[in-house]
Amino acid sequence: MKNQKGFSLIEVLVGILLVTVIFTGIIGAFTLSLKTTFQSKARITALSLANKRIEEIRNLSYANLGTIGGIPSGSIPQTEQRNLNGINFTITTSIINIDDEFDGKLPVDTVPADYKRAKVKVSWPGMIGGEAIMLTDISPKGIETMVGGGTISLFVQDAQGVGVGQAEVNVVNNTVIPQIDASYLTDDYGYVVLAGAPTSTEAYEVLVEKTGYSSQRTYSESEIANPLKPHLSVYENTLTEPSFSIDKVSVLNVETRAQQSFYDDFNDFFKTSEHSNIELETSEARLKKNGQYAASGYLISQAINPIDLVNWDSFAFSDQETEMAKIQYHIYFASSTEWLLVPEDVLPGNSLGFETSPVELSNLDTGIYSSIKIWADFSTSDLNISPMLSDWNVYYNTPLIESVQFKLTGGKLLGTDADDNPVYRYSQNQVSNSSGKLILENMEWDSYTFEAINGGGINLLRVYPLNPFILMPNVSATAKLYYRADNSLLITVLNETDNSPIFGASVHLSNSGLGYSKVLPSDKNGKSYFLPLDASNFTLETEAYGYASSTASVDVSGVTLNTIYLTPNG
Repeated sequence: MKNQKGFSLIEVLVGILLVTVIFTGIIGAFTLSLKTTFQSKARITALSLANKRIEEIRNLSYANLGTIGGIPSGSIPQTEQRNLNGINFTITTSIINIDDEFDGKLPVDTVPADYKRAKVKVSWPGMIGGEAIMLTDISPKGIETMVGGGTISLFVQDAQGVGVGQAEVNVVNNTVIPQIDASYLTDDYGYVVLAGAPTSTEAYEVLVEKTGYSSQRTYSESEIANPLKPHLSVYENTLTEPSFSIDKVSVLNVETRAQQSFYDDFNDFFKTSEHSNIELETSEARLKKNGQYAASGYLISQAINPIDLVNWDSFAFSDQETEMAKIQYHIYFASSTEWLLVPEDVLPGNSLGFETSPVELSNLDTGIYSSIKIWADFSTSDLNISPMLSDWNVYYNTPLIESVQFKLTGGKLLGTDADDNPVYRYSQNQVSNSSGKLILENMEWDSYTFEAINGGGINLLRVYPLNPFILMPNVSATAKLYYRADNSLLITVLNETDNSPIFGASVHLSNSGLGYSKVLPSDKNGKSYFLPLDASNFTLETEAYGYASSTASVDVSGVTLNTIYLTPNG
């Protein structure tokens, strides 16, 4: 037989892998070389442009040394575009008077403009963009020159009071000649010092901003009758020291949810399933037996098994305790035969008992924990005192509600109007989307208050975690708004033969007179929840794959429940 030689499949694959690795390295090295060459070429050109601008500045007379619209004023443009070697460059020039500490500062130094400092930055865009910066100080010939005016020493700080470096400060004054319209960057400590600013009263408009941060500015009386931060005034030989606060912006996620609750204020034992050594006095549960304080006792709520449950939310309570008189709370659930303590791995701390309100219950699986009870253990080591339970509340959620309007108002004030009413920095009407959610980006750190906008048949119950909602800088936080609908309809779709829930059925609710038409799928428990609704008669059409469809009429008033049984085909 003739001997044939060749490569196996494995050898071919190994060869391809080796070639790929080698050529990837070569291509990477070549790309890096191109980037380095471009960066070097761009930087050399930028340094040449910066050096040329510095030489132009040095050749000017000291009196004319300044920028167009700047402090001091001069003939140098603040921003200029140049294209060299196929690269677009931006030349930014800043010239300011320097009040040197050597001879003291204003007001000790009556001639604060000791010398001028020029900063030239040449930048270029792109993925491998960059910048080149040059600085130079220019002193007057002979002694210091009285330039007149005053000094603006502006400080930019964050939410913690720490200076914000490299924040852009735009200063505009159209009442002086020449007019001022200039931008400056704060130093690493958050300061911008402008000596020799022309005098004028409440005419310096200032805007402070930085990419990824909130902004702050001054206001005129034509914008706000009584602004807390009016346009700046500068007086002869006087120091003006304004401060501005900016910080990284945040994202505020808002959810509009339907919520119900089990509430007991202990006017009686009607919502209690069992108690021992507990008596009610002035709507409070106390540790007593036959009018005498007891060492221990317990109180158990009735079963809480909401039919419209989507998920559990939280358990909250109001009580009074001391070091010797305590109440510890436990959550129990209904098994097929008895009530059991919710396991520790599902609800950490449940075995020992909770003492701090609220208790988060959102991790409870509603398929397992569809019915719960609250157990309160009372104890005291001093028979002269007793802990007291005023009320408790178990919150549970129904679905997100779409298109809910609400008003959102921040706590920060810009001033007051002509009628002395507050003018807030943030105050807007908002509305959740078709999924019951709203994402608000670029929000400033603040204390935000949610208010209901009347209408739509729903009422705002509470805001989680708090209202006002505290939004910190540089975070993504979620505020949950819980509403109760005046009228709602809960549909449960079941298999007629075995009463099992039907998942994914199409439930269509409509009322042509009201212009209402909505289709919802049934969930794993066979439930579809419609809210808010008007109190009226609706047409209900239900269909599912493998089942005969159903059409029915349903009257909705308050919390309405309806069960639809579908017959399997064949």
